[in-house]
Amino acid sequence: MLNTLPYGTTPLQDFADIETWIFDLDNTLYPRHVDLFKQIEAKMNAYVSRLLDIPEEEATKLRKSYYRDHGTTMRGLMVEHHIKPDEFLEYVHDIDHSHVMHDADLAQAICALPGKRYIFTNGTRDHALKVAERLGITSYFEEIFDIVWADLDPKPNRAPYEKLLQQTGLNPKRAAMFEDLARNLKVPHDMGMKTVLIVPSRTREVFHDSWEAQGEEAPHVQHVTDNLGGFLKDVLNAIGRSADIEG
Repeated sequence: MLNTLPYGTTPLQDFADIETWIFDLDNTLYPRHVDLFKQIEAKMNAYVSRLLDIPEEEATKLRKSYYRDHGTTMRGLMVEHHIKPDEFLEYVHDIDHSHVMHDADLAQAICALPGKRYIFTNGTRDHALKVAERLGITSYFEEIFDIVWADLDPKPNRAPYEKLLQQTGLNPKRAAMFEDLARNLKVPHDMGMKTVLIVPSRTREVFHDSWEAQGEEAPHVQHVTDNLGGFLKDVLNAIGRSADIEG
């Protein structure tokens, strides 16, 4: 990847038609270097180790394979080992959220976006609320759609996206999806949404696993940035909107 970030295959002025803004949560609304998800990964590794009575190193490899092959670790454990999802979700999301800092620039940009805004996550609603509260963006979202709402069927599967469209009545041709995994943008793109991939800062970090970086230059990834707040402000400037919070 030699492109200078941010970059895109369509002009930012095309976002003028967007009336629904859909954001993934982890490593999207906050940057990957916060390492919040690393805490969740550690708890998932411990859960798999305890469940299967295997060393944590082996559990980590198995957990990653479930994540890659099934969309989430939990889905893999449900399919392969018939776990109780409620117990798993409660355990792995019991983490320290204090690492997430208030982000005034992001809050201003999200507040200024025209239309409705949603959080759409493979995590839990409680986890999303805690993150949004720390960032200072809770009040700017219409709703949070989590893995329980999705009937435990995770992105990138098509069903939760279809349920999102059905419940909200949104027009996918006037919607934009923001994600940190390229594979989770294929269905939205196929539906007609604009797609934006959030990647780690080129100067600070790399993807945890090489497969996570795959697809940055795929046709279903229209824009790539390593700074969500900055990208949204560029969009707002391009469509003639102010990024100042009113009142």
